[in-house]
Amino acid sequence: MTSRVRELRAALFRILRRSIRYRMTRGGSAFVLATVIVTASAILLANNLLLLLACALISALLVSGLINRLCLAGLEVDYVVPEHVSAGRYVPGRMSVRNQKLLMPSFAIRVAGIPAPDRPTLRHPVFFALLPIGATLEQTVEARFPRRGLYRTNGFAISTSFPFGFLDRSASVTLQRETLVYPQIDAQPGFEDLLTGINGEIESHYRGLGRDFYRIRPYETFESARHVDWKASAHVGSLQVREFAREQEPVVELFLDSDVPHELDAWFEHAIACCAFLAWRLSGQGTAIHFRSNGYRLRQPEESDIFGILKYLALAYPRGSQPPESSIEPASYKLVLTASPEKFRSGWGGARVLCPETLPLPRDTSS
Repeated sequence: MTSRVRELRAALFRILRRSIRYRMTRGGSAFVLATVIVTASAILLANNLLLLLACALISALLVSGLINRLCLAGLEVDYVVPEHVSAGRYVPGRMSVRNQKLLMPSFAIRVAGIPAPDRPTLRHPVFFALLPIGATLEQTVEARFPRRGLYRTNGFAISTSFPFGFLDRSASVTLQRETLVYPQIDAQPGFEDLLTGINGEIESHYRGLGRDFYRIRPYETFESARHVDWKASAHVGSLQVREFAREQEPVVELFLDSDVPHELDAWFEHAIACCAFLAWRLSGQGTAIHFRSNGYRLRQPEESDIFGILKYLALAYPRGSQPPESSIEPASYKLVLTASPEKFRSGWGGARVLCPETLPLPRDTSS
């Protein structure tokens, strides 16, 4: 058996395996009602003209169903999203539909998402007016992933009402493609105020560092004139500027405690969203983050970028009881997210601790 025959058999099996759903449109319902009335009148009145008209109506209905089914057969759907995807955000992806049929094009094909908590939803359906034989057409459409984690299957529904719009036929398509979705990094209620307070504490923690005089050097084009040393410039006959020692880079030691009891699973998800939001925003401000979580360590930006932290948070889950770890950055600003703040009273002196009391769940989540 050649590979081509095996591919055709596999394609036919996928087509037959699809769950086909039918929905009669308003126009189709009116057409069926008219067909029934004309057929009944032809039989009761024994009118040949009405009988011919009834046969034509029934033939049109049968042909419509056949063409409708053939348009939906032999279609292959694929959807590719960017490398970095965050939950709760619409991200642009490439939707492609390929017509594998050898003898017939497809018309009026619509691709939409399947509403489900574990599947992405499209912002709007994708419509392809014509899919030629063997052709592949693409469109860019935004999709939203409702939660963090690893998506191994993405489901979509393809449908068509061609040719007369009497019957809307749809089929489910499942794509076996893994997509890693980061936690939500958009601000939730209270996150912006929390970030403002943390930024103020970081500034106070590092205040007074890095303004020591370093050297006098020649002026460079487009530099600000406020650092020009006029006395040195007059002495050497050219513009000279004062250069100061670079300020110490702020470092935040961020610890996520995964030792969370089962009854606080909802709070743990909220803590992960808060951790992702803070790490994303602090990293965007140029703050170095040394992230830790019960045996896991990552220094950003020395060892990885911010996406290394988000990848860990995407797959994090509550673990069993583990002893807390001590801080390893004495001069850093320390931030701890834990359900048991009493465990961090020693070894984390001066740390900002976020627990269920100081980081409560939003009202709609906790209710």
